[in-house]
Amino acid sequence: MAEEIITEDAKMDAPAVEETDAKKRVKKSKRLIQKGRASIQCTYNNTIVTLADMNGGVLAWSSSGHLGFKGAKKSTPYAATQVVAEVSEKVKKYGLQDLEVFVKGVGNGREASIRALANNGFNLVSIKDITPVPHNGCRPRRPRRI
Repeated sequence: MAEEIITEDAKMDAPAVEETDAKKRVKKSKRLIQKGRASIQCTYNNTIVTLADMNGGVLAWSSSGHLGFKGAKKSTPYAATQVVAEVSEKVKKYGLQDLEVFVKGVGNGREASIRALANNGFNLVSIKDITPVPHNGCRPRRPRRI
């Protein structure tokens, strides 16, 4: 009886090996995404560009510091265009076409990065500024007693 169980187990293992070989041969289908969101954060020190699908799943991101710009060069418009060029290269495999752009911050690369998105073949559906603005600020200091 022990021999029969072993042979049955051996028979069960053999088709499983063939199935895994067949699974290896099957090519994984790529995710095609038509619409997405571009988040651009431009500070005085850096420019960060993130491309995501409509649910918020990040497809690609890059920053001027990530590209090797250092110091004051990170916040230049040229660095912003280079960042957008790298991100658009990473996203080509997804087939992304339409973008909703969200810009945050007050840096120099704001307009340059939006123009670079348009020049790299993306259709910009909307551009929205989401820079946080204080409505009343924090409480002022008490008057000094002398």
